[in-house]
Amino acid sequence: MFKNLTKTEKSWVLYDVGNSAYTMLACSLIPIWFKSLAIGDGPGQISGDKATAYFSIAIAVVTVVVALLGPILGAIADHKDTKRIFFSTAVALGVVACIINGFAGSWIFFIVLFILSKIFYSASLTFYDSMLNDVTSEDRMDQVSSYGYAWGYIGSCIPFTVALLAYVMGPDMMGKISNQLSMIIGFSVTGIWWFIVTLPLLKNYKQRNYVDTKGAIGAAFKKIGRTLKTIALHDKKVLFFLIAFFLYIDGVGTIIDNCINIGTDLGLNTVGQVIFLLATQVVAWIGSLVFASLSKKYKTVPLILVCIVGYFAVCLYALRLTTIWQFGILAFGVGCFQGSIQSLSRSYYSKIIPPENSGEYFGIYDIFAKGASFLGSAVIAAVKLAGGTINIAVASLAIFFALGFLFLKISDKQKVLNKN
Repeated sequence: MFKNLTKTEKSWVLYDVGNSAYTMLACSLIPIWFKSLAIGDGPGQISGDKATAYFSIAIAVVTVVVALLGPILGAIADHKDTKRIFFSTAVALGVVACIINGFAGSWIFFIVLFILSKIFYSASLTFYDSMLNDVTSEDRMDQVSSYGYAWGYIGSCIPFTVALLAYVMGPDMMGKISNQLSMIIGFSVTGIWWFIVTLPLLKNYKQRNYVDTKGAIGAAFKKIGRTLKTIALHDKKVLFFLIAFFLYIDGVGTIIDNCINIGTDLGLNTVGQVIFLLATQVVAWIGSLVFASLSKKYKTVPLILVCIVGYFAVCLYALRLTTIWQFGILAFGVGCFQGSIQSLSRSYYSKIIPPENSGEYFGIYDIFAKGASFLGSAVIAAVKLAGGTINIAVASLAIFFALGFLFLKISDKQKVLNKN
């Protein structure tokens, strides 16, 4: 299937292979390493519940920063020959912060570096997603976007396996190497992998859609204001889609970011959780390819609705989650729809926005995406600080999927404004 893509499409897909390695590390081993530094009775250390809450707050900080900067950076990057510069800068800073993260000796230094690397990683995705209009045609967007997530899932298993082996060799398991060395290996191999597979896109990408105006920064603020006004008053299709996306992606982002916290708070075997998550990558790879194939026969919106229903069921299932095998079933359910709901949302949005303003529009898209993750992480933190269970926190996200389903149906009935 990969061979059916053009050279530029392959280069674009490969970046998903790179950044997915960081995503996998962030939702699995990073929370474990953070808690190994943070939890304890010594000076400056904290309780397990506070560690879970602080990690969720760190994720929330990242989402707010990226949401605020996204539209501005995206609008500036829409100018001729600027998107590659912004993208490469975000990647370079993210990779450096990721590698340095492994050398952190305290939980405070660790969480600060994690926030920085996560911000640059998230910023790079804003530019990356907006490149979809440049690298392929509208009729291939669903397929190419799905391939990105699919091969990202399976490709991320390579560096993650090395990081997992480093963790197993560490003090929590075999005790052959120190926790510090385990972290250095895990973060370094992830950062190096992320950088190497980005190189083809930096070489082959060409910005075909752009706006050609002077005074980039001043013009960016004015253009954002005009665009927001247009969406709110005239472009009901984009407006209702963004509301729907904000609602249903809340659960998706929260579950991805807190999957290890869910298991550890239930007292489940850590290695068992990570192994199930690794297997989930394979499930997500297959699921994304299946939906990529279905996208050739069916419209995008019905496929997204199927994914929303799947996630709704996963949230309700979390109420009975108590054993490692039930965790595995939940992880399998997430994997079936995880890549597809994100890739189809990305490609659908690309179809209904003006391509020359894709950077700005995806910056706005990220406000809704990151804002949703902020609320989800805030729910997890609030429930834990109030003494509630992680089961209830995850199950409560079902309401977001139900409302997202409703607003997506409304969006689907609206007309697309004429693109410039």
